[in-house]
Amino acid sequence: MEPQMSEKSFRKQFIGKSVEELDTPVIVADLDALEANLSLLSGYFSGRHCKVRPHFKSHKCVTMARRQLACPNTVGITCAKISEAEVLVAGGIEDVLLANQLIGRNKVRRLARLNKQARVRGVVDSRQGVDRLGTAARDEGVTIGVLVEVDIGMNRCGVLPGGPALELAELVVRTGGLRFDGLQGYEGHLVTTENYEERCRLVAEALAPLIETRKAIENAGLTVSIVSSGGTGTYDITGNIEGVDEVQCGSYALMDAQYSKVRPEFRNARYVLATVISTRGEKAVADVGLKGMGAEYAAPVVEGHPEAEVLYVAEEHTVIESLAAAPGDRIRLIPPHGCTTNNLYERMWLVRRDIIEDIWPIEGRGCLE
Repeated sequence: MEPQMSEKSFRKQFIGKSVEELDTPVIVADLDALEANLSLLSGYFSGRHCKVRPHFKSHKCVTMARRQLACPNTVGITCAKISEAEVLVAGGIEDVLLANQLIGRNKVRRLARLNKQARVRGVVDSRQGVDRLGTAARDEGVTIGVLVEVDIGMNRCGVLPGGPALELAELVVRTGGLRFDGLQGYEGHLVTTENYEERCRLVAEALAPLIETRKAIENAGLTVSIVSSGGTGTYDITGNIEGVDEVQCGSYALMDAQYSKVRPEFRNARYVLATVISTRGEKAVADVGLKGMGAEYAAPVVEGHPEAEVLYVAEEHTVIESLAAAPGDRIRLIPPHGCTTNNLYERMWLVRRDIIEDIWPIEGRGCLE
């Protein structure tokens, strides 16, 4: 935004104009595709026990979170960082799951204080985490709902299924200021398995210890209100496993080039609008690179040009082969990883039939702590 220009004046300058008039690179979302994606996932869970808790980290945009919450069968929002939770609560979101461990004393205090304004649950996988959350909750005079995370194959965070998870749940119950609400287990190592039948088999195997852990905890006399799991790649697998109450889908709303390979039913609603700044024969160089596009998994896709091949993505440039273009031409790049793309921009431009209809701030940009 230009210095001294109000938000109202800024919006007035662009609303109703062609997206092609924007300086590049910018991140753009097609409203027709976005709305279709929201409707598809929401509709899938109609009449099912399991519901949706969309993940904020995929877009970092509070307006998008509100759109998701307005869809039927959505129970709240998931986030990864305490700073993201603060942005969501400041934006009026009243039910948040912070699906990550908080250990820092200042961070647990921030979580406790948020619970004076909204219901913001935390996740634990250690005695230290339980102790620090409990202390912060008591100091602030609140009760924090807690999920025990169970490692179901990610080999990242989480306690082992069965006895270790039960012991930690019992510790939560005995800790003043905390409320044991249930379990979290994420099969993230399986969500992009390309063969669908294999994905179904592997997910069922991974989730089985989580469901058995739920039964063991309930048999011990504790109430498990929530088992939270799943993602876009497994929504129709995990979401149909008895004992799972909510799925943390995130990428479905905007999608990206990698997820499209396993979830073609969702449309690529997001692209990075870029400008060709240099050409040599059929090699073109665009004005966006790693500083404007998450490309840690693979190369971006040039929309509308299946013949084009991205040779590499540098800091400020994307070099493309077999693309007939001239300097000044606009191209649309589908990022291979949308989550790390949105985190790089201050705003997202919303278009319908290439006309700018709205501008959404990306409030969670840079929320890393």
